[in-house]
Amino acid sequence: MSVLVGTTTRLITQGITGKVGLFHSQGCRAYALECGAKGGKVIGGVTPGRGGQTVDHFPVWNSVYEAVKKEGANASMVFVPPFGAADAILEAVDAGIELVIAITEGVPVLDMVKVRQFMHARNRERAAEGKKPIRLIGPNCPGIITPGQIKIGIMPGYIHRPGNVGIVSRSGTLTYEAVHQTTSIGLGQTTCIGIGGDPVNGTNFIDSLELFNNDPETKSIIMIGEIGGSAEEEAAAWIKKNCKKPVVGFIAGRTAPPGRRMGHAGAIISGGAGTADGKMKAMTEAGIKVAPTPADMGSTLMALLKERGLA
Repeated sequence: MSVLVGTTTRLITQGITGKVGLFHSQGCRAYALECGAKGGKVIGGVTPGRGGQTVDHFPVWNSVYEAVKKEGANASMVFVPPFGAADAILEAVDAGIELVIAITEGVPVLDMVKVRQFMHARNRERAAEGKKPIRLIGPNCPGIITPGQIKIGIMPGYIHRPGNVGIVSRSGTLTYEAVHQTTSIGLGQTTCIGIGGDPVNGTNFIDSLELFNNDPETKSIIMIGEIGGSAEEEAAAWIKKNCKKPVVGFIAGRTAPPGRRMGHAGAIISGGAGTADGKMKAMTEAGIKVAPTPADMGSTLMALLKERGLA
């Protein structure tokens, strides 16, 4: 069972005529084609003013609304530059796209605050109409992949294998590390969600954990966090209260000096909050097995499964 994306996904790329947008759209299309009948579809892209053209056999529309109306697009991958990324997300949400994946890095925080407010208002309307909520993944994220069905984003598809581990991470690179390790030990993945490291984003740890907890094919979870903010502590509290599945965790940035931003905009320790030690303590107290190093995530998960008689 896929989480959020799968065989029914019909993907467009906002910013497809740009060099990076086209490159990764080609990668997503190639992966979907490799999956054959089980794969979702990459159907084209949107660049205002370029409607009616094609780029490497991808049809281009002037607006997301046009792609939804004419081709039934239900997911969008955003490769619009930072100054226009928030508007691109808002356009997709307004057009009724069910899942927006914003890969763009460097989107202004205030822009994302406005996006979040708009999405909350729109989802309240959808809830009143009995419709499921529109979800945003990112920005500043690697994307999402259901192995053997579809990938949306910049991750290397070949390291993924269909399996039973759900992976959610703030770090793109460590997502790939967890994927490689779970593939190497024969567990594979159900869906991998890179939620991004920005302080204001869409889908968070708890959203992802709830999806994995409710998915019958996801047997265990790896959650990769970073220093900064309180998302990991909040997720740990949710896991302690609600999660029925084994969870392995890892916190990146343990050696980062306080007050210095390390990579992601959200990865900054300030006022004594958001430290690696505090996050690891909260995770351990919630029953999460914390991997000592990035190289040990797969082996820590396998040991936990054996300990619980699940492997």
